Amino acid sequence: MQNINDFTAKTVDFKHGERNVFLHLLTQCNLACRHCYINPAQHGTNILPKDTALDWLRLFARPDRASNLVLLGGEPTLHPDLAEIIRAAKALRYAVTVDSNGFLFHDFLQQVQPDELDFLSFSLDGPDAAVNDAIRGEGVFAVCTENLRKAVSLGFRTSLICTVSALNIEHLHEMPALLAELGVRRFFIQVIGLRGKSAVAGANSLQVEPARWLELVPKTARQAARLGIHVTFPKVFLDKGETFSCAGQVAENYFVFPNGRVYRCPLCEDYPIHSLRIENGQLMQQDGLNEDRFFSLRIPEGCVMNKLLQPDTIAYLPNGQPAHRISCCMLKQEIRC
Repeated sequence: MQNINDFTAKTVDFKHGERNVFLHLLTQCNLACRHCYINPAQHGTNILPKDTALDWLRLFARPDRASNLVLLGGEPTLHPDLAEIIRAAKALRYAVTVDSNGFLFHDFLQQVQPDELDFLSFSLDGPDAAVNDAIRGEGVFAVCTENLRKAVSLGFRTSLICTVSALNIEHLHEMPALLAELGVRRFFIQVIGLRGKSAVAGANSLQVEPARWLELVPKTARQAARLGIHVTFPKVFLDKGETFSCAGQVAENYFVFPNGRVYRCPLCEDYPIHSLRIENGQLMQQDGLNEDRFFSLRIPEGCVMNKLLQPDTIAYLPNGQPAHRISCCMLKQEIRC
């Protein structure tokens, strides 16, 4: 019998020198999710050509050690050369994850073998069609779960991402049973970000109140862990006495878009304040006041980018102090089984 402490969430500290590359191969998607963070005005609308994608993979690869690569969209399986890109990435010592909405275009499960991919991750935002499809579109739940079952049966290592918002948090506790039934053994709970569609006027209604997050998310994570599922979820709020740490100063995280913009902080992606750009096959530092100039600042609210870009998410006590200190958005907690 497992000890109760086995189901206690542990903060995953940033690792010095860890390299994570989030490569958006395109921004097109077959869905129109209510919380989509893609912003075509900032991220472009083109599909990254295969040869360019391979050049960029070489640009971020490190021959002396493995790097983590997440291939994204839009919907990455819409890219006709995704299978070749995955194989090239593995040859460059990347640990490769594909984040998909579950439609798996171009016969993706037949184009890639399970041992060629570290994880195939599916996005699902509700335990049934009524909840999920109100967020992601009619018929999405049925297609996603059917293809997820196929992937599991073929031997792919699968994970599931659920983006938590006011639209689905009351149903989050139903997700672990669904994952167990589907055969998924890794669960990522995401907090909704005020980016893309979620950043438009009036979208604050999608945000989850801090008390509800703290009450329901850790509880659901423990519930999933008891079913043998490895759970990861954002720290979001720092505990009293915890020191704020910014991933931009410790780990190497690169959020790469088809127009050549490279961000170090995902909160900044709605704005032209990227710290890097790819130009003529080289990774170039941007001049001026960009995201990386703020990473070293220390404020009572915690994350300075959160304070600058989405200050409405911070509540204050009568004495003027923040009610909660916001962690770096890349800081995670996990429960391993």
